[in-house]
Amino acid sequence: MSRFSLIYIGIFSIIISIFSFFNLIYSNYFNLYLNLDSYIYSLIFSFLIGLVFLIKKKEEIKVSIYEKIITVILGYLLLPVLLSVPYYFSIYNITFTSAYFEAVSGFTSTGFSIFENIKHLDESLILWRSSTQWIGGLYFLFSIILLIDIFDVNLKKTLTNFLSFNTSETLKQSFKILILYSFLTMAIFLVLNISGIRSFNSFNLAMSVISSGGFLPTNNIEIILNTKVKQVVLSFSMLISFFSLFLTYNLITIKRKSMNFFQEDSYLLIYLCFLVVLFFLLFNSSFDFSVIFFALCSSISNVGISLDGSYDNISIFFLITVIIGGSFFSTSSGIRFVKLYSLFKFSINELLSHTKPLNIFINKLEFSNSVFETKDINKYFISVLIFILSLFILCSLLTMSGINLESSFKLSILTLMNTVNSSIYGLNEFNFSELGYFPKYLLIIFMIIGRVELLTLLIIIKKFLFKN
Repeated sequence: MSRFSLIYIGIFSIIISIFSFFNLIYSNYFNLYLNLDSYIYSLIFSFLIGLVFLIKKKEEIKVSIYEKIITVILGYLLLPVLLSVPYYFSIYNITFTSAYFEAVSGFTSTGFSIFENIKHLDESLILWRSSTQWIGGLYFLFSIILLIDIFDVNLKKTLTNFLSFNTSETLKQSFKILILYSFLTMAIFLVLNISGIRSFNSFNLAMSVISSGGFLPTNNIEIILNTKVKQVVLSFSMLISFFSLFLTYNLITIKRKSMNFFQEDSYLLIYLCFLVVLFFLLFNSSFDFSVIFFALCSSISNVGISLDGSYDNISIFFLITVIIGGSFFSTSSGIRFVKLYSLFKFSINELLSHTKPLNIFINKLEFSNSVFETKDINKYFISVLIFILSLFILCSLLTMSGINLESSFKLSILTLMNTVNSSIYGLNEFNFSELGYFPKYLLIIFMIIGRVELLTLLIIIKKFLFKN
């Protein structure tokens, strides 16, 4: 690994050691000694590795975009090894493959779990599961900043006026992310706690929701959300990971912001309102709308959790919203609404230009003066093709491994979009603990691909296939 890779991964190793220390304190305070040794091992391993990686040299580090991409991918492969230590050394006799699967699922904010009965788990391990998601969400946001140069100008304008970041600006934005991410986590925790949810459950849900993760502190979310108020509060809380992380900050500092900073969030708000009205008109007579609204918020934010109920006839609608996803700078996955909208508008303009050749059609985004270029459209189109290709490959391999076609198709979408399986998609009974080595490692690979695909695969393809 390069010097830069060691430093970047070393920083997150130290963060993992900090959370291990917090788990030790929690376990000691509440006399939870069953898995205490596992957090000691995690603390020692992650701290020592982080310390070794962070031993700096005096020479300046010059890093190419390709090295940054490789670093991000290495982090998704190596950091879950450290996160898997508490699972592997716990009292539950978990194999390394299962422990690594759980760690990758948490770190990529997917939420697939090998644990069938959460209520039998030690509370400290439940807290650790939520922590892995929180760390993974932070890693994803930091990686966006690290790879800011690969995004098109219109997307970058929703985040910054800079076209690229130097080291100083990268550190500044990363620190801002850490503060905002932590602040929003605590805000969600306080709101959930005020609504009447137990502090332990509120804290775990806050870490899951802010990272678009799917790990729950209980088998049945309805045990926690036993009133309409709690359901509605959590529904709106999930929307925080649907909109841009910087939305709150931009609203506070609105006097110094141009409309470019609110461009994508404006689209997402219109999109959300359209979906709410559409789902109300279509399903209000057949379902309790608060339940449908909860499922909708969960799907568009790529969290995926759901209340009990039968959604078999409408699961396809929720899968479509999962594929579309949320904001460019959020912890949600998906292809991203603004990209699909740009593709749609460009296609319509191209068709109209042939039917009405004397007219001029400008590929301009509303709410701003931004005009998207053909090279950006090509990038968006290839992103869609990569998703379709990845979906076909994963679905085919899962089917060959013995999973029925319908489950393979749904599971492939959820894996690539880093969304937990639940009753919304008809997969709440899917048992990951019974999967063999091949399908588990297959899902591990594609969970990581789903998290880094839109950030990196286009650049990797360009470097190795189109060197000129």
